[in-house]
Amino acid sequence: MTDTTIKKIDSSHSPKGKLGQKYLATGKSLSMRLWENEQPGEDKQPTKREYETVGYVINGRAELHIEGQMILLEPGTSWVVPKGATHHYNILEPFTAVEATSPPAQVHGRDEN
Repeated sequence: MTDTTIKKIDSSHSPKGKLGQKYLATGKSLSMRLWENEQPGEDKQPTKREYETVGYVINGRAELHIEGQMILLEPGTSWVVPKGATHHYNILEPFTAVEATSPPAQVHGRDEN
């Protein structure tokens, strides 16, 4: 039997979420999204999410404040935010990163709150 779940996604046609994220490929147990040219200045409130996130920085710099720690995110670095961890991002300069979430963040509006 041939697997029919294989998909090719053209990001120029990908939908955007309310928070500015661009939804990329989504499977049954994980999804990808792109944060493109996020700008400094907007103070993000601490939040907890019902999914695990791993990310990779393409451009720019940001601080990830997580459970009392601060991690500097720069091009070429990656990070993990465990499910349920209190965290927020402080964008220091125009920031582009790709994230994968498990389970998919956009299912049932998990990442729009």
